[in-house]
Amino acid sequence: MRTATIKRKTKETDIEVSVNLDGTGVANIATGIGFFDHMLDLLARHSRIDLTVKAVGDLHIDHHHTTEDTGIALGQAVKQALGNMAGITRYAGIHMPMDETLSRVVIDISGRPFLVFKADFPRDKIGEFDTELVREWFQAFAMNAGVTLHVETLYGDNSHHIAESCFKGLARALRAAVAIDPKAVGEIPSTKGSLGG
Repeated sequence: MRTATIKRKTKETDIEVSVNLDGTGVANIATGIGFFDHMLDLLARHSRIDLTVKAVGDLHIDHHHTTEDTGIALGQAVKQALGNMAGITRYAGIHMPMDETLSRVVIDISGRPFLVFKADFPRDKIGEFDTELVREWFQAFAMNAGVTLHVETLYGDNSHHIAESCFKGLARALRAAVAIDPKAVGEIPSTKGSLGG
């Protein structure tokens, strides 16, 4: 079973994340941030990764610490669940439409963390959620999952749609990249013989 649970507690947040990479997309999300919960719920649903997130953070200040630290913990959980990454497809990319918006998300589960994020949000907030935190979450996730991740919104007018296309794009790219390649079961998908550097 490719599963992992990460617990992360600081003076700012108390977070527990569990993943099952071979799940069915069941989500149990509670961060105290409605829009963020929505994004994580659809991430689970469209990646088919079972995901439990319980986060208590300093929301009286803002949503930054809770969002970023959840990205850290989820990235660590995905990395741990992948183990030595034997047999995975590794690479995947998708164009994700959301009404008038189109985003491209490409991932390499390389063990070498890197993020390229290009999305412009017309509004500063979606409800009470700061749109700048979308990038913060992707940065925290990529760095801690050890993945190379390129996210670019090609066009779009609605901030909610832009964020949703980015998260759904990641979900579908992850779904394909973590899948076991039936032609390469047990093989490390690298000419180096290992992933991670």
